[in-house]
Formats: sequence, C-alpha cells, structure tokens
Amino acid sequence: MAVTYAQVREWVLALPGGAEVMVEEWGHPTFRVGSKMFASGAPDSPSMTVKASTEEQAELIAAAPETYSVAAYVGRFGWVQVQLADVDPDELRELVVEAWRRTAPKKLVKEYDAGTR
Repeated sequence: MAVTYAQVREWVLALPGGAEVMVEEWGHPTFRVGSKMFASGAPDSPSMTVKASTEEQAELIAAAPETYSVAAYVGRFGWVQVQLADVDPDELRELVVEAWRRTAPKKLVKEYDAGTR
C-alpha cells in the first residue's frame, strides 16, 4: 500500500514543533521543526525527500534501490529521495521521526521520548 503525502503530514504535525511550511520559490511545502527543514515533498508528488545521515543513506539505497535514491541538491548531506508507492509505511515513519530527531532541539526530543515511553 502506497504511503501518501497526507499520511506523512499527519506524522510530522504530531511531532513536537513539527510544521508544514510552504516555500513559494520551490513551489511546494517543507516539513520543519523551528526554522530547520527535515523533509520535503508535495501532495501531488510520487516521492519526497527526507534528511538522513550519509551512512543511513547508503544503507537504504543498498537495501532498496527501487525505493531510495540520493536526493537532488542535498544528497551529499545524506538526504534520501523516497518513492512513496514502494516504501514500507513503518520504515518511512521511522525515517521521518529520525529526521525530526536529528533536527529538533534536544529539549523537544527529550520531551518526546519521555512522552512515548
């Protein structure tokens, strides 16, 4: 079952400080915590990009090259392009939460971890 942009949006907005921010010059929204972006996509797009480490990026692409690829422009920093029709929903959700963790202030991550245990 394909993951939708709307599902990812729900996951992001449920995270502390998670927000959808439209970037007019790019023509599509981004997902952010504070002013920092950790994912990007568009409601009508078959893919989205998610912040990852370079090691995680390499592992994801090696394991599922039909699902993951190096993201344009920011791929050298570890970001991955994710094909929504092919990705496992649980795996993508975990990837999005980890991207948020890498980006969010430590205090928010600590509060999130305290509330999810």
